[in-house]
Amino acid sequence: MSERNTRKAIFPGSFDPFTMGHLNILKRALTMFDEVVVAVGINQDKRGCFTMEQRLDIIAQATRSLSGVSIMKYENLTIDTCNSLGIKHIVRGVRNMIDFETERTIADMNRRLNPEIDTIIIPTAQEFAHISSSAVRDILKHRGDTSLFMPLGVNLPKIF
Repeated sequence: MSERNTRKAIFPGSFDPFTMGHLNILKRALTMFDEVVVAVGINQDKRGCFTMEQRLDIIAQATRSLSGVSIMKYENLTIDTCNSLGIKHIVRGVRNMIDFETERTIADMNRRLNPEIDTIIIPTAQEFAHISSSAVRDILKHRGDTSLFMPLGVNLPKIF
Protein backbone atom coordinates (compact mmCIF):
# COMPACT_ATOMS: atom_id res chain seq x y z
CA MET A 1 0.00 0.00 0.00
CA SER A 2 1.44 3.38 -0.91
CA GLU A 3 2.11 6.04 1.73
CA ARG A 4 -0.70 8.09 0.17
CA ASN A 5 -3.27 5.33 0.75
CA THR A 6 -2.11 4.34 4.24
CA ARG A 7 -4.87 4.63 6.82
CA LYS A 8 -3.21 6.37 9.75
CA ALA A 9 -4.51 7.51 13.13
CA ILE A 10 -3.10 9.13 16.23
CA PHE A 11 -3.77 7.79 19.74
CA PRO A 12 -2.88 10.68 22.05
CA GLY A 13 -2.63 10.67 25.82
CA SER A 14 -0.42 11.25 28.80
CA PHE A 15 -0.06 7.45 29.30
CA ASP A 16 1.31 7.83 32.83
CA PRO A 17 1.62 4.82 32.66
CA PHE A 18 0.36 2.93 29.59
CA THR A 19 -1.97 0.19 30.90
CA MET A 20 -3.78 -2.93 29.69
CA GLY A 21 -6.76 -0.67 28.91
CA HIS A 22 -4.62 1.50 26.63
CA LEU A 23 -3.21 -1.59 24.94
CA ASN A 24 -6.74 -2.90 24.36
CA ILE A 25 -7.75 0.34 22.62
CA LEU A 26 -4.54 0.37 20.55
CA LYS A 27 -4.97 -3.23 19.36
CA ARG A 28 -8.55 -2.54 18.35
CA ALA A 29 -7.53 0.65 16.54
CA LEU A 30 -4.98 -1.39 14.58
CA THR A 31 -7.87 -3.40 13.12
CA MET A 32 -9.15 -0.16 11.58
CA PHE A 33 -5.90 1.57 10.64
CA ASP A 34 -2.65 0.50 8.98
CA GLU A 35 -0.64 2.64 11.37
CA VAL A 36 -1.42 4.11 14.76
CA VAL A 37 0.87 6.76 16.21
CA VAL A 38 0.86 6.63 20.01
CA ALA A 39 1.48 10.28 20.85
CA VAL A 40 2.59 10.98 24.39
CA GLY A 41 1.74 14.46 25.56
CA ILE A 42 1.93 16.39 28.76
CA ASN A 43 -1.40 17.17 30.40
CA GLN A 44 -0.99 20.32 32.48
CA ASP A 45 -4.01 19.30 34.59
CA LYS A 46 -2.42 16.02 35.69
CA ARG A 47 0.47 15.52 38.04
CA GLY A 48 2.73 13.03 36.30
CA CYS A 49 4.75 10.30 37.95
CA PHE A 50 6.85 8.97 35.11
CA THR A 51 9.24 11.03 33.02
CA MET A 52 8.58 11.37 29.32
CA GLU A 53 11.45 8.97 28.59
CA GLN A 54 10.03 6.39 31.01
CA ARG A 55 6.56 6.65 29.45
CA LEU A 56 7.98 6.23 25.94
CA ASP A 57 9.97 3.19 27.13
CA ILE A 58 6.92 1.59 28.81
CA ILE A 59 4.92 1.98 25.59
CA ALA A 60 7.79 0.56 23.53
CA GLN A 61 7.92 -2.48 25.84
CA ALA A 62 4.14 -2.95 25.68
CA THR A 63 3.94 -2.69 21.88
CA ARG A 64 7.14 -4.40 20.74
CA SER A 65 5.22 -7.35 19.25
CA LEU A 66 2.72 -5.16 17.35
CA SER A 67 3.25 -4.00 13.79
CA GLY A 68 1.91 -0.67 12.59
CA VAL A 69 2.68 1.19 15.81
CA SER A 70 4.94 4.20 16.12
CA ILE A 71 5.54 6.24 19.25
CA MET A 72 6.26 9.94 19.57
CA LYS A 73 6.13 12.73 22.10
CA TYR A 74 4.43 16.04 21.47
CA GLU A 75 3.91 19.32 23.29
CA ASN A 76 1.30 21.17 21.24
CA LEU A 77 -2.40 20.67 20.59
CA THR A 78 -3.30 17.22 19.29
CA ILE A 79 -5.05 18.82 16.32
CA ASP A 80 -1.84 20.69 15.42
CA THR A 81 0.11 17.42 15.57
CA CYS A 82 -2.49 15.82 13.28
CA ASN A 83 -2.17 18.73 10.86
CA SER A 84 1.63 18.53 10.79
CA LEU A 85 1.61 14.74 10.25
CA GLY A 86 -1.28 14.71 7.78
CA ILE A 87 -3.36 12.47 10.06
CA LYS A 88 -7.14 12.61 9.67
CA HIS A 89 -8.23 10.39 12.60
CA ILE A 90 -7.82 10.66 16.35
CA VAL A 91 -8.43 7.52 18.43
CA ARG A 92 -9.63 7.89 22.00
CA GLY A 93 -10.64 5.25 24.52
CA VAL A 94 -13.38 5.57 27.10
CA ARG A 95 -14.10 3.49 30.20
CA ASN A 96 -17.47 4.93 31.15
CA MET A 97 -20.02 7.66 30.39
CA ILE A 98 -18.01 10.32 32.24
CA ASP A 99 -15.03 9.60 29.97
CA PHE A 100 -17.37 9.63 26.97
CA GLU A 101 -18.77 13.09 27.74
CA THR A 102 -15.27 14.49 28.22
CA GLU A 103 -14.00 12.92 25.00
CA ARG A 104 -17.06 14.04 23.05
CA THR A 105 -16.47 17.65 24.15
CA ILE A 106 -12.82 17.46 23.07
CA ALA A 107 -13.82 15.82 19.77
CA ASP A 108 -16.34 18.62 19.12
CA MET A 109 -13.68 21.27 19.80
CA ASN A 110 -11.18 19.50 17.53
CA ARG A 111 -13.80 19.26 14.79
CA ARG A 112 -14.30 23.03 15.00
CA LEU A 113 -10.55 23.56 14.73
CA ASN A 114 -10.28 21.23 11.71
CA PRO A 115 -13.48 19.72 10.27
CA GLU A 116 -11.43 17.25 8.18
CA ILE A 117 -10.20 15.40 11.28
CA ASP A 118 -12.52 12.87 12.92
CA THR A 119 -12.31 11.38 16.38
CA ILE A 120 -12.98 7.67 16.75
CA ILE A 121 -14.13 6.84 20.30
CA ILE A 122 -13.58 3.21 21.29
CA PRO A 123 -15.07 1.86 24.50
CA THR A 124 -12.56 -0.16 26.50
CA ALA A 125 -13.35 -3.87 26.71
CA GLN A 126 -15.28 -4.60 29.91
CA GLU A 127 -12.43 -6.57 31.50
CA PHE A 128 -10.23 -3.44 31.39
CA ALA A 129 -12.83 -0.76 32.18
CA HIS A 130 -11.79 -0.58 35.85
CA ILE A 131 -8.14 0.17 35.03
CA SER A 132 -6.91 3.75 35.17
CA SER A 133 -3.40 5.14 35.12
CA SER A 134 -4.08 7.02 38.37
CA ALA A 135 -5.11 3.77 40.10
CA VAL A 136 -1.94 2.07 38.85
CA ARG A 137 0.14 4.98 40.18
CA ASP A 138 -1.61 4.67 43.55
CA ILE A 139 -0.85 0.93 43.70
CA LEU A 140 2.78 1.69 42.87
CA LYS A 141 2.94 4.38 45.53
CA HIS A 142 1.88 1.81 48.11
CA ARG A 143 4.27 -0.79 46.69
CA GLY A 144 1.46 -3.06 45.49
CA ASP A 145 1.42 -5.50 42.59
CA THR A 146 0.44 -3.82 39.30
CA SER A 147 0.95 -6.90 37.09
CA LEU A 148 -2.80 -7.42 36.56
CA PHE A 149 -3.12 -3.94 35.09
CA MET A 150 0.01 -3.61 32.99
CA PRO A 151 0.80 -5.20 29.61
CA LEU A 152 2.82 -8.41 29.80
CA GLY A 153 6.56 -7.86 29.65
CA VAL A 154 6.49 -4.26 30.90
CA ASN A 155 8.98 -3.53 33.64
CA LEU A 156 7.97 -0.38 35.46
CA PRO A 157 10.77 1.75 36.86
CA LYS A 158 10.80 2.30 40.60
CA ILE A 159 9.33 5.74 41.19
CA PHE A 160 8.61 5.80 44.93
